[in-house]
Amino acid sequence: MRKKVVYSIIITMLVLTGCTIGGSFYMLNFSLTPTDKIDSKESSSYRYLYENYPFLHPWADSLQQANALKDTSILNPEGIRLHAYYIAAPEPTSKTAVIVHGYTDNAIRMLMIGYLYNHDLGYNILLPDLQHHGKSEGEAIQMGWKDRFDVLQWMNLANQVFGDSTQMVVHGISMGGATTMMVAGEQQKPFVKCFVEDCGYTSVWDEFSHELKSSFHLPRFPLMYTASWLCEKKYGWNFKEASSLNQVAKCALPMLFIHGDKDTYVPTWMVYPLYEAKPEPKELWIVSGASHAVSYKENKEEYTEKVRNFVGRYIQ
Repeated sequence: MRKKVVYSIIITMLVLTGCTIGGSFYMLNFSLTPTDKIDSKESSSYRYLYENYPFLHPWADSLQQANALKDTSILNPEGIRLHAYYIAAPEPTSKTAVIVHGYTDNAIRMLMIGYLYNHDLGYNILLPDLQHHGKSEGEAIQMGWKDRFDVLQWMNLANQVFGDSTQMVVHGISMGGATTMMVAGEQQKPFVKCFVEDCGYTSVWDEFSHELKSSFHLPRFPLMYTASWLCEKKYGWNFKEASSLNQVAKCALPMLFIHGDKDTYVPTWMVYPLYEAKPEPKELWIVSGASHAVSYKENKEEYTEKVRNFVGRYIQ
């Protein structure tokens, strides 16, 4: 009888261990290599853009006709080839915006923010494809953490392309907002003047924990711990260290925080500790009625003016 109990316990433990290991691999693959969610085709990206932002069509067509939308690439220190688009301002200027897309998006699908800066504010713009997105290489999505070093490299390139007198803002949405905050915590070159983050998460740990609960109705333990450990072994970083919260606390440059008050994907509560952690100067705009990543789409004029007024205080 005692042996049967012991065997039952052992079998149960083996089953639970197997389920945890299998679940960890599934979670990591589901989160960081969701190939079914990533569309890298330019045609479908433009189609998405025009369906959601129809006013962009004439501007984007004019860019293509004038050959103003340029491709470029860099090789990061890990040997990963990364792609970006860049567009010079309508008139020569030192003002430049680096614009960072969100999870499973790409540079083309951020052209609405490109329009804001290039068309409305007269900026040069550079829009990178993050690792495992668009035309960039990379075996997995890095959730902004490793991407922060790639974006710093893109910022240096933008400074070279558009001139050494560049004054620069970095603007990101969703995962791009988190990436922007992660970038902001690193040492900055003198040409970087300010940051705009729109609906970024506090940390990968917090965001994945939220998704695990809301989408799968599962607690953090044990999957978050085992999947984070697996991520560190496979990709060299873990969910807790990938923290926008820790990074903004180190940022001395100005930052504008934007978040919809109806956001349930990156919950609105996340912006408050981020804003509190960030030293002055800073500004917070909670967008009434906006769900995730639609603050510009649903409030185009007010969004443009908020950004114009904020960056205008630091970029002349």
